[in-house]
Amino acid sequence: MSTPERQLAVSGVTMRFAGLVALDDVSLSLKRGEVLGVIGPNGSGKSTLVNVISGVLAPTSGTVVIDGHDVTAVAPPIISRHGVARSFQTVRLFRRLSVRDNVAGVVRKAKRPVDQIVDEWLERLGILHLADRLAGDLAYGLQRRVEIARALATGPGYLLLDEPAAGLNDTESADLERVIRSIAEDRELDCGVLIIDHDMRLITSLCDRLQVLFNGKTIAEGIPSDVRNDPAVVEAYLGTRPSPAKG
Repeated sequence: MSTPERQLAVSGVTMRFAGLVALDDVSLSLKRGEVLGVIGPNGSGKSTLVNVISGVLAPTSGTVVIDGHDVTAVAPPIISRHGVARSFQTVRLFRRLSVRDNVAGVVRKAKRPVDQIVDEWLERLGILHLADRLAGDLAYGLQRRVEIARALATGPGYLLLDEPAAGLNDTESADLERVIRSIAEDRELDCGVLIIDHDMRLITSLCDRLQVLFNGKTIAEGIPSDVRNDPAVVEAYLGTRPSPAKG
């Protein structure tokens, strides 16, 4: 019997809310060690897609398969046990707990001491010196890092980041890019990253592939340089088709 391919695969997912079609026959794949960017104007279905993958929403039709296991419409805790972790558009932390306790609370059964695992992730995110601070007392950009550390401490095979650069300044965004790239390149961690963001500099610099949603449909996908110049993408963002080059 062949071993199922280690990837997250979304096939033909449609999501309807009453008369609204939020996702229309969307498919994508994410392999371990890859960074996939999902972009599109506001209301294009990006966050809905992440909610379907992570089990927050059950799709109207289509499937979500993780490493060969069909997890369509499975509850978020079970999705997590299959190796999917996520962050949210709005930071969700226990504000009156320390940074260390926020991260330690999500560590599953581990062969090493929990504090050692927590400290490694806090150091990697550049916030180990803040371990004993209350999460709610941190600046917004630092809270973002704590949330990502929480996601990584679960030991995911796939990390879903929903607008992680929102509210970050240029320096913080550059630091975030470095962290995400190191995660994807860490062969021991063996994690694929799906990122949604409006920071196009971050997205085009960081991602191996881009997939563009517009009105719930995929209108383009490929390497960043190709997608960025795709006429359908330009029209979706600017509302007009690019003029043909003269000369």
